Amino acid sequence: MRGTWMLSWILIICLSQVGVQSQYYSETLPYHPRPVKVTNLHFFMHRTTGVTIVVVAQANSTSNDNNSSVLFASLFAINDPLRTGPEPDSELIGNIQGIASVAGMNASSTEYLDFGFNTGKFNGSSLSVFSRGEPDLAVVGGRGQFMMATGVAQFNPILVNATNIIAEFNVTVIHY
Repeated sequence: MRGTWMLSWILIICLSQVGVQSQYYSETLPYHPRPVKVTNLHFFMHRTTGVTIVVVAQANSTSNDNNSSVLFASLFAINDPLRTGPEPDSELIGNIQGIASVAGMNASSTEYLDFGFNTGKFNGSSLSVFSRGEPDLAVVGGRGQFMMATGVAQFNPILVNATNIIAEFNVTVIHY
């Protein structure tokens, strides 16, 4: 019994010394936030059905109950050019790549888009958009000069016909 008490006291003394001899050490660095920048962008998307947007998957349905020309439960791959103007020969500044999922009977879509810029001040930078296909798309990130971006991309269809869509984009980006 006496040996057990002695062993217990030795363990208690040893364990109390471990905390004293091995203290946690770290150096606190000051936080210096980068200044916030707000950038307004204006450009035009040129879409050609069957060329810059294609169906990659669709539901195996035998009827079209809503009598719509839009395929319900379809997945589209997108690669649209970005231009400085609505004219087809205006300067090419980048492209939009992404996917769109038509999931609603009213042709509503959910889209993930990446606006990539390959000329000018924002060469090599991109904006990531993830939103429903509404006039206001949420900017959820970016890379290059748009790292940690947030904001909104508003689009306005200029031309919509059977084969082409030209949409004007006004994008407000908050980034560092």
